[in-house]
Amino acid sequence: MADRAKVTSLEAIEDFRARLIVYREKSNRILDAVSDDVTRTRIWLQGDRIEFWRNEIRRRGRELEQRQQELFSAQLSGMRDSSFMQQAAVRKCREAIREAETHLDCVKQWERGYDQRVEAPARQVEKLRHIIGKDLGGAVAYLAEAIKILAAYAEQSPTGTIPPLPPVPEKETTPGGES
Repeated sequence: MADRAKVTSLEAIEDFRARLIVYREKSNRILDAVSDDVTRTRIWLQGDRIEFWRNEIRRRGRELEQRQQELFSAQLSGMRDSSFMQQAAVRKCREAIREAETHLDCVKQWERGYDQRVEAPARQVEKLRHIIGKDLGGAVAYLAEAIKILAAYAEQSPTGTIPPLPPVPEKETTPGGES
């Protein structure tokens, strides 16, 4: 690596630093939205959807009872055409209950498998959040210090020596060797 840097524009470094700050803020907002979506989906599955389909099964069960009563009344009155229509309505209600039970079972399966399917990607989101927060935060601070040093150097005479740039922050490693 060269002992001297050829910096032709402090404005370019300042512009890059400003864009890095904007990128960091946008990334944090997006990662917050992803985390919120994961939480909202879990709550939706565990609470809202299960309760919705249980209520649908009960409502459709009441509808079936009503249609069965109408069928029974039609059979007692001996009306053949009415009886046929009532039988079709009873079949339709039974099918609606089976459909609601299928949906409830499906939601329960999603709920059971949600943590397994979402846990690993959610951990990756949190790792990315850490990288953006720590590493990009360090990069922004490093660039601010570099800009300050380079601006001070630019104000010196052209024959002066170049002050050393601050050391690049090293990544901390975790026990698993991950950074």
